[in-house]
Amino acid sequence: MLKPASWPGHLPGQHVDIRLTAEDGYQAQRSYSISSPPEDELLALTVERVQDGEVSPYLLDELRVGDQLELRGPIGGYFVWTGAAMRPIYLLAGGTGITPLMSMLRHRDRRPSRPPALMIYSARTWEDIVYRDELEAIVRRDSGFRLVYALTRQQPEGWTGHRGRITKGLLSANWFPPAHNPAIYVCGPTSFVETAANLLAELGFDPLSIKTERFGPSGG
Repeated sequence: MLKPASWPGHLPGQHVDIRLTAEDGYQAQRSYSISSPPEDELLALTVERVQDGEVSPYLLDELRVGDQLELRGPIGGYFVWTGAAMRPIYLLAGGTGITPLMSMLRHRDRRPSRPPALMIYSARTWEDIVYRDELEAIVRRDSGFRLVYALTRQQPEGWTGHRGRITKGLLSANWFPPAHNPAIYVCGPTSFVETAANLLAELGFDPLSIKTERFGPSGG
């Protein structure tokens, strides 16, 4: 959680750049999606540890309360959801790609009137599901939100949900039909995003209506 010295406010889906400067002047900069909604005073980021990374180990292991960071943002004006229209919102997340989508869900949760929402979340294992408790809590209190997991590598005992990567069958069984004109956001690793976008296009969604954000190895 960060408290920017000055902050113009952000839209759900935007990100920030964090730059670290060593004593010898060496600098490293990485981008991190914002997971908090615009309504919150503090800025929440989700940081995934990258082996041999330069920035994420510092943020996770070294950063202390009161430390100052060089922050730039908010950045990005395409992959954002304002909630201005009451179109259904269709979210597809792969791994930590849920981070900007979580900002959208949290913003939707604060609104007095909410469009229906569906999230399909692909993770390697049950333990790898980020924000699991919060997502389950939203499901319990909000009948307009539907959550579907796809566990690709390992499933808990008695698992009755989807096993493996997302498929056209999984998407066609859990969707808002193209005629409902949902706002579609896909975020995750490049291979996940490309697969999901292609499957959605095969199901009849206009590729230009599918907003994507992808990430690969960043060096941390």
